[in-house]
Amino acid sequence: MSYTGEHIVSSYEDELTELARSISEMGGLVEKAIANAAEALVRMDHDLAATTIAADKKVDAMQRQVDEMAVSIIARRQPMAGDLRLVIASIHVANDLERIGDMAKSTARRVTRIEGMVPSSQFNNGMRHMSQLAQRQLKLALDGFASKDKDMAVDVIERDTDIDALYVSLFRELLTYMMEDPRNITMCTHLLFCGKNFERVGDHATNIAEQAYFLATGRSVTQDVNDLKREQIKS
Repeated sequence: MSYTGEHIVSSYEDELTELARSISEMGGLVEKAIANAAEALVRMDHDLAATTIAADKKVDAMQRQVDEMAVSIIARRQPMAGDLRLVIASIHVANDLERIGDMAKSTARRVTRIEGMVPSSQFNNGMRHMSQLAQRQLKLALDGFASKDKDMAVDVIERDTDIDALYVSLFRELLTYMMEDPRNITMCTHLLFCGKNFERVGDHATNIAEQAYFLATGRSVTQDVNDLKREQIKS
């Protein structure tokens, strides 16, 4: 029997490869969902919103598929070390991707309810910028996970505050609109939820980045940061 790597059983390698491929495919679907939801929002495109809502079923199905694959690998292969980290991290990442898909679907549903209401161009620009930041965070997190790049993961974690700050700014702007004219309350409430959805995408991207760091190092990024702070205090 030929030895082609860490595993003698080639089908085991195939299963791990398929698991990683499924995460990548699911990530691509979710990235597209967020982009479509954002575009539907700024253009008030109800057709694109409906397409985004329908596409979420595929994301949900893939999340179940990843879970089933991961559980099967653990039960039959009893993976160790780096392989076990990949399987466990994949379960967490699939869950975060499913939640991001829900954020896209929720945003798209809001679009279908904002009938005859047109946000200002200034607000649209802010919302577009926020969605682009969220999409960037998600892409970098997924790339970091796929390549086991801890530096890329740390970059995603550190930049999460950018999205948070932009959400606070949009929140204040919408609050001002509602105070100026009660007729704006309905539209602004929907837009507040949409903005919160993009902010949550950033949070889930951070979770994925933390899994990428764990996959690359075998350690928790939170624990490493705490250890570093303790060393700095001692010195």
